[in-house]
Amino acid sequence: MFLFIDILSFPSIKTTKQAKPLNHKNMNTPLDYNIVTEAMDSMALGDFSQATIRDIQALSRLLEDKTGQTVIHLEMGVPGLQPSEIAIKAEKEALENGCATSYPPNGGIPRIKKAASEFCKAFIGVDIDPLCCIPTTGSMQGTFATFLAIKHACAGTKKDTVLFIQPGFPVQTTQCDVIGLNHTGLDIHDFRGNALIEKLDEIMAEGNICCIVYSNPNNPSWVCFTEEELKGIGALADKHDILVLEDLAYFAMDFRRDLSHPYEAPYQATVAKYTDNYVLWVSGSKAFSYAGQRIGVTCISNKLYHRVYEPLQKKFNVGEFGNFLCNRLMYTLSSGTTHSVQHAMAALMEAACEGRYNFLDDVKEYGRRARYLKDVLLSNGFYLVYDNDMGAPLADGFYFTVQYPGMNDLQLTRELMYYGIAVFPLDTMGSNEQGVRVCTSFFKKDQEEMFKNRIEDFHRNHPL
Repeated sequence: MFLFIDILSFPSIKTTKQAKPLNHKNMNTPLDYNIVTEAMDSMALGDFSQATIRDIQALSRLLEDKTGQTVIHLEMGVPGLQPSEIAIKAEKEALENGCATSYPPNGGIPRIKKAASEFCKAFIGVDIDPLCCIPTTGSMQGTFATFLAIKHACAGTKKDTVLFIQPGFPVQTTQCDVIGLNHTGLDIHDFRGNALIEKLDEIMAEGNICCIVYSNPNNPSWVCFTEEELKGIGALADKHDILVLEDLAYFAMDFRRDLSHPYEAPYQATVAKYTDNYVLWVSGSKAFSYAGQRIGVTCISNKLYHRVYEPLQKKFNVGEFGNFLCNRLMYTLSSGTTHSVQHAMAALMEAACEGRYNFLDDVKEYGRRARYLKDVLLSNGFYLVYDNDMGAPLADGFYFTVQYPGMNDLQLTRELMYYGIAVFPLDTMGSNEQGVRVCTSFFKKDQEEMFKNRIEDFHRNHPL
């Protein structure tokens, strides 16, 4: 009897041939081999397993200085587009009108709270009271404050663990470490649809999960949850009484659908339609290209904002979750968010809601860049790691993930440095898969030919 096993049915098994052993001495690489190696050694990066995004960025800058060659920066998730004049004008006017002389309210100025509430209605299709929309110093502070609020709200209970749907933004797990929250992860690669909901239910049944965190679209895979998946997550939040923390850093950047029209479907997909146990983090960095001024809005459901937690009431005499986050955490963390930038973000949201500003027009450039980069990589032996979205092609956007046969993600990250291409390994982002994240934000039109030539050189030097 013969047993035939179709290994193609196992998504984590790659059937591509292995790359031949490396022999750098006989290779001509765009950046001098010895200089690159010495730079890596000088920074003590080793096999890159402990390298942060900023380590790789610093190495890239060092190599540019030492070699005089351009490094193509695909490692940093930093907006590469100019912000709208709407924001700059609003912030300038606010400063000229004297806002710098006074502290901002802990919960934000009325203008941004109203604008954020209206923005959620116009582009997400959910009603959130202005009171429950709290501006923060970037979504980074919003996530930190939310984790800290949950830590205190669940004090003395079994719920001491954050569940991350991975891969994800590694700084968020670091925030949990700093705060003292336990965390665990579930790699989405092999869990979509009903399988995702069943696995989440199994994990939550242990009783120690306080909240679940994910980005949508996902950083770095760029998969997007379906309405059925979000409905299932919402039902689990109610069943297990946990909070869903939805990171909308890449708001409406699923370019397969036009999400740019206010008060019209389709809307940004969200769990907020299916549960009241949610917090949404809306960032000004990517969709509005306003990263340097550090502005985001933490939008808490009306019900959760007013929910009283006994540990908060007992320790701080402020039991309401939203009130605690606003008037204890935001107050002690930074005494609110910079006054002038609140006016900038509010102006952008107002213009978008009124139809005067299509905030997605500019950022669609990221999709064009992704298509070009993918075409070159896939034509030279690379393959997509997270390669489909519930059977549908992935959207082209801010990020995607690739791998080259015969290497692990750390080896590929290191090897590409010799070709003047900086990427970030999935190993550090909670993924169980081997591969690297590619970010399109810094990739320039005039680098297209250079990138193509370098990848072709890489492919020639690493025949399959």
